[in-house]
Amino acid sequence: MAVLPRPFNAEPLDGASGAPKHVQLRESLRRYVRQFGEPGAGIPSERQLSEYFGVARMTVRQAIDALVAEEVLERIVGLGTFVARSKMDLHMKMTSYSEEMIRRGMVPDARVLSFEQQGATPLVARELQIEIGQPVVRFRRQLLADGEPMSVDENFIPAHRVKGILDDPPPTSLYQVLSEKYGLVMEWGEDTIEATAASPAIARLLNVEMNAPLLKIQRHAYVARAMIDYSVSYYRADRYKLWVPLQRPGVRTPRAYTSKRLG
Repeated sequence: MAVLPRPFNAEPLDGASGAPKHVQLRESLRRYVRQFGEPGAGIPSERQLSEYFGVARMTVRQAIDALVAEEVLERIVGLGTFVARSKMDLHMKMTSYSEEMIRRGMVPDARVLSFEQQGATPLVARELQIEIGQPVVRFRRQLLADGEPMSVDENFIPAHRVKGILDDPPPTSLYQVLSEKYGLVMEWGEDTIEATAASPAIARLLNVEMNAPLLKIQRHAYVARAMIDYSVSYYRADRYKLWVPLQRPGVRTPRAYTSKRLG
């Protein structure tokens, strides 16, 4: 596991300064992390930092708590404190995963977990507003960016809408195939977003601890008034945060909203 450069040589505290020690320590750690800290690198323990700076461990904890709250650092129970990885804005748009990752300058990839036809379960039938047992195409994938697991996605599409889709290899971009081969361009949708905990199976696929926090997103996607796709996605909460533009009704937007790029 990566660690910050040794010997640790962050700026010492200024005894003549009127600023509280935990504030000085916080800023010293912030500057050091910005200069030397790669995402995922471990920082020294509270005991080591206490000895290095000559302050009480409570002072160290206050400084670290502040940096964790600002997402400069992150704690992993049982392992320690690490330089936080940047979180990508999860900006809800009717685009495919591949399109979104390419837009962010990342290399998308996917591992197909299942690509098959099956009868709609009661839950899937209710969500797609079809009869129980009606044939649907189930497409389940582990999605990656730059080789790192990011989410697990499961799509359900009424089989009569995509006749012959199983005759070809699983699509790299599902929405692109739906558009180009079947003329199904997703026009609008509804997302339901909630917090959940990683089950053992999902935790293995996302390379996180069991019960780690995840974002669960259920989507209903439509062409005109016809629902074409029902999907359930599990996103790593340590790699995503939601970005939701708000506007008061009747007020003109002063600028175009664009999702922020994070490193």
